[in-house]
Amino acid sequence: MVNPLWLKTFITLVEQKHFTRTADLLHMTQPGVSQHIRKLESYYQATLINRNEKGFELTPEGEKVLRFAQKLVVSEEQLKESLKEDNPYEGTCRLSSPGALAMRLYPQLCALQQQYPQLMMQYEVAPNHRIVSELMNNTIDLGLITHQTDEPELVTCPIDREQLLLVVPARFRNADYRELCQLGVIMHPDASHHISSVLRSNYAQFRHLSEFPVKGGVNQINLILEPVAAGNGFTVLPESMVKAFHQQQAISILNMSTAVYETIYLTHKRYRPMASRYRFILNALFPNQL
Repeated sequence: MVNPLWLKTFITLVEQKHFTRTADLLHMTQPGVSQHIRKLESYYQATLINRNEKGFELTPEGEKVLRFAQKLVVSEEQLKESLKEDNPYEGTCRLSSPGALAMRLYPQLCALQQQYPQLMMQYEVAPNHRIVSELMNNTIDLGLITHQTDEPELVTCPIDREQLLLVVPARFRNADYRELCQLGVIMHPDASHHISSVLRSNYAQFRHLSEFPVKGGVNQINLILEPVAAGNGFTVLPESMVKAFHQQQAISILNMSTAVYETIYLTHKRYRPMASRYRFILNALFPNQL
């Protein structure tokens, strides 16, 4: 690694265009300034300045080193500033959740960024297992998942819950279990877990999802209810997704005797302190939950 003091001397020399002024400014001797430049040239194995009667000129190699040195100084200053204050209203926010939850939360985050422009939302939609992997790799800082993880390096705690709704085509407003079996299911990435949870809690005759014919499947989150609206089958989804569907007149929500909820878990690195901007965001998304 190049000595940053040599680079600082080099930048100052270029700015001052004079060895003596540079030495005075840096509280060095003129031979000391020259020595730093020689060491820098030796390190890079390149001539950085050409001396002449009026002083010196940068070589092409010197210009490259100057640009690098300036960027390094700027980066170091930015780092120092970022360590001074943990501002809750600025910074990049790297978080992730499954698609259904993203449809509910991301518009709120966009509105929050509009109010606080120095916050930059970097939101990724991903399945639970990938969120855990990206937390472990420090690709994201916060995850919102719908299944607990036993990964010891992560802290996982419940932060919210959302009701799961059984959605049928509009003409099946009072469908019984036999009619559901005939109608068949529309699958999606979380369908097995969602549908089994709701049916198991409300129908004594339910044994396994394999009892139902599969009538279709889609992994694009905003398209899942399209085949239901077309009359092709039923499915189970979180309430926010159902309410966001654009063809409410084409679907119906069956009344369940037992409401079933999906728990939302907040997860993050155990030994990585949560920045104040994340606490601010979480309080906005889930008031009174932290």
